[in-house]
Amino acid sequence: MTDHTTDAATEAFVAHRNLLFTVAYEMLGSAADAEDVLQETWLRWIKVDPGRVGDERAYLVRITTRQALNRLRTVKRRREAYVGPWLPEPLVTAPDVAEDVELAESMSMAMMLVLESLTPTERAVFVLREVFDVEYDEIAEAVDKTPEAVRQIAHRARRHVGARRPRRTASARETRAALESFRRAVETGNPQDLLDVLAPDVVLLSDGGGVKRAALHPVVGAEKLVRFWLGGSAKVEATITWEPTLVNGSPALAVYVGGELDGVMAVRVEDARISGVYFVRNPEKLTHLTSDTPLTLR
Repeated sequence: MTDHTTDAATEAFVAHRNLLFTVAYEMLGSAADAEDVLQETWLRWIKVDPGRVGDERAYLVRITTRQALNRLRTVKRRREAYVGPWLPEPLVTAPDVAEDVELAESMSMAMMLVLESLTPTERAVFVLREVFDVEYDEIAEAVDKTPEAVRQIAHRARRHVGARRPRRTASARETRAALESFRRAVETGNPQDLLDVLAPDVVLLSDGGGVKRAALHPVVGAEKLVRFWLGGSAKVEATITWEPTLVNGSPALAVYVGGELDGVMAVRVEDARISGVYFVRNPEKLTHLTSDTPLTLR
C-alpha cells in the first residue's frame, strides 16, 4: 500500500470516526469496547483495496458493525456473571448531541438498557436503521442477512423497543430541574423533599461492578430509594459534591467524594418526577467522564 493510499485511508477513517464510534457504542454500551472495535475496524480498513470501495462511509459502517457484533456476543456472556446490575458506561457528550433529539434518546441510559434486551442482530439492525437511517440493503450486507430478513428483524426490534421505552422523552430542561431538586434534597437530608421529586414506583439501579458499594438488586419504590440513598450518604465521612454534566446526550450529575470522582447519576424523568435512577460507581466505567474531547454529532 502506497503512502498516498494510506493517507487517503486515514483521512476517510478520521472523517467518519465519530459515526463509527457511536455505532459501536450503541451496540455495546461500553466506550472501552467501542474503542477496541474501532481499532479492529482500522486494521481491516487499511488492508482494503480502494478500488473495491464505492461508498467509504457505508463500507466502514459495515466493518464496524461486524466487529461490534462479534464483540457483543462475547460481552453478553461476560455480563451474565457481572456482580449486581450492569449499566452502560457513561459517556460525556457535547451539547450538539443533546440537540439531536433522536440520537440523544437512543443514547440515554434508559434506552441503552432496553437495547440490552435485544438479540445482538436485532440490536445491530435497530441501531443502524432507527438511529442512523441506514438503508436495508446496506444493513443486510453488514449483518449477513437478506434485505427481507432485515426488514422482519427491524419490525420485531421496533415492536420490542416500543413496548419498553418511556412513554415520553423528557426535555433537557425538565431533566435538569429534576436533578437539581434531587441534589438539593440529598444535600439537606430531608426525606420528604426527596420523596416529592421521585415517582412512587421509581427504580434505582446502581452499578459498582463488585468494586464499589452498590445495591446488588434494583431498589424499587420511592421510600426504599430514600432510605438507601440517605442512609448511604450518612455513612460517608468525606465531603460529597455534585457537578452538572452532560452524559449520553442528557443532563446528569457527577458525584465527587473528597474531591475525587466517585460516580455519575443519570435519570429518567416522566411527568416532572424521576422514575428511574442509574448510578454508576464502577471505576472502570468512569474513565471517559474525565475526557477532554466529548463525543460530538456523528
